[in-house]
Amino acid sequence: MDVFLMVRRKKTTIFTDAKETTTVRELKKIIQGIMKVEPENQQLMNQDGTEVFDDDKPLSEYGLSAQSARAQSPSTVALVFRQENGEFEPLELTPLSSPPELPEVMKPQEPHQQDVN
Repeated sequence: MDVFLMVRRKKTTIFTDAKETTTVRELKKIIQGIMKVEPENQQLMNQDGTEVFDDDKPLSEYGLSAQSARAQSPSTVALVFRQENGEFEPLELTPLSSPPELPEVMKPQEPHQQDVN
């Protein structure tokens, strides 16, 4: 089954899909094709940064399943890169912006009540 992911790093967001059985290493190779950073210089974790993903485990072991990561509501995976000193950078995710408020003509209209006499 397909899982839909939103891979986030600082101000960058990558939308991708994979299989539940895809390993973290394979996901890193997908990211490499986009970001041009070698898999060994990437670290993936949950969006809180509390659990670093192991390269050999499938995405399903981190709760990334077809039920939790749908196209309409992808699961967030955090990404950090290795710095020149060999350490991974701290997790930094810029908050997503909110959509602007709908113009009055697009807001749901209250049904007009008619007087019945």
